[in-house]
Amino acid sequence: MEHTRDEPTDALWSRLRLIESQPLADRADAYGAMHDELMKRLESTPRTDSAHGTR
Repeated sequence: MEHTRDEPTDALWSRLRLIESQPLADRADAYGAMHDELMKRLESTPRTDSAHGTR
């Protein structure tokens, strides 16, 4: 099975399409949950000086 660089993007677009198909109140909750999940992922990613533009 071949993996491409687009797989995470495809998964994100699929999830966004699913959220957009929901009623407005449910969308707000789903976007909030997605935000929380993405923040946790970002916060758990190891930081390097180059990632912050410092030398």
